[in-house]
Amino acid sequence: MSNPLSDRINSLTTSQTLAMAALARELKAQGKDIISLSLGEPDFNTPDFIKEAAKKAIDENYSTYSPVDGYMELKEAICRKFKRDNNLEYKPGNIVVSTGAKQSLYNIAQCMINPGDEVILPAPYWVSYYEIIKIAGGIPVEVPTSVETDFKITPEQLEKAITPKTKMIWYSSPCNPSGSVYNREELTALSNIILKHDNIYVVADEIYEHINFSGTFCSIASIPGMFDRTITVNGVAKAFAMTGWRIGYIGASEEIAKACTKMQGQVTSGANSIAQRATITAVDADPSVLNDMVAAFKNRRDLVVGLVKAIPGFKLNVPEGAFYVFPDVSYYFGKTLRGKLINNADDFSMYLLSEANVATVTGDAFGNANCIRFSYATSEALLTEAMKRIKEAVS
Repeated sequence: MSNPLSDRINSLTTSQTLAMAALARELKAQGKDIISLSLGEPDFNTPDFIKEAAKKAIDENYSTYSPVDGYMELKEAICRKFKRDNNLEYKPGNIVVSTGAKQSLYNIAQCMINPGDEVILPAPYWVSYYEIIKIAGGIPVEVPTSVETDFKITPEQLEKAITPKTKMIWYSSPCNPSGSVYNREELTALSNIILKHDNIYVVADEIYEHINFSGTFCSIASIPGMFDRTITVNGVAKAFAMTGWRIGYIGASEEIAKACTKMQGQVTSGANSIAQRATITAVDADPSVLNDMVAAFKNRRDLVVGLVKAIPGFKLNVPEGAFYVFPDVSYYFGKTLRGKLINNADDFSMYLLSEANVATVTGDAFGNANCIRFSYATSEALLTEAMKRIKEAVS
């Protein structure tokens, strides 16, 4: 029989983070002592006050279809959150609630990108950006960075990457996978370049906003002139340990919000009703409720950075947010470890899985072929053991 699948799906790359997590689970099921540092998922439980709000919603029979773009009460709460945390004046008509921030990103791509449009991606970037843009017919344009520049692009790099076909720029801050955080001065400098060009939009992925050790956070939409040029993406998965609740949202112009609602109405309709009601309580909460979790992540960051720096050949920045480290491991390329030739980050990541029983993700999936990513969203004891195993495996 001929291949029944579409060219679209055949050209789509499998998510490397999910693939490595699945492989780690398979090896664990075979009895291997695998420490999985591949998935970006907090190891905390959803706070009790949010769970109580969900129980209340069940008791109040929020069990019917929700509005496509989200409950009005939730959109109003998100507007309050944007004002409180980001000094952004969105109205409910600017908000669309989706089944996770990933769907928010997909909606944006489908509604704004035409075939042949170029989308600038400061690399490294979150693994799914590239494929979501590609599905929409867009052309991802990678702008490389390195550990030496804290994995941040410069205004000069941005200016050089812009062409008449440039439609959008997508970035995350704090960044997955590097943990880098753009400050207001840096975002202002990038905005000055963007504002010189008509009709270039920015997708600002701020899902790690509150897992931030820098002491400050800046939304690019708050930079003068950038509000109407920016689609702000956020959600509750990371900060509130609600990955499985699947609630994300955008703040955008009413024209873009309506388009995303139209798209979503033909694909999934409204997000889970119970999760939405619980999210009202989450986004209305003062961010100080997250202090203990953020402090725990910072302690783990400090622990892991210290341990990684003691591993020969590893180079890394000190991440200011999220819960990842992204060391440059190119020192090992071309070398043979325990009889295995390491050609690239893919080989190195698989080597660590087979020889150290530690699951990481190749940096190639994030647009930087010199690095690997691992998450420190697990216990300090497991992190210490994982770094010990890695150090022994490369010694």
